[in-house]
Amino acid sequence: MKFEELECVVLAHDVPEHGLRAGDVGTVVQIYPEGGVEVEFVRGSGATQALLTLREQDIRKIGAHDLLATRRLTEVT
Repeated sequence: MKFEELECVVLAHDVPEHGLRAGDVGTVVQIYPEGGVEVEFVRGSGATQALLTLREQDIRKIGAHDLLATRRLTEVT
């Protein structure tokens, strides 16, 4: 799947070591030629929760039937 820089994407699976869950929304900040994608996940305050290099299959495009929501983090580091 083709992604663009600054595109909002959805995490496809939990990443508990970074406090992320499937369905969390992030922004593509870098696309690597070998297929990796750098995605930033931010809190409501604007602070970065995680900046991760993911595979394209770890994220998906936001669809017309997706509803954006917020959730409270159990632990903020």
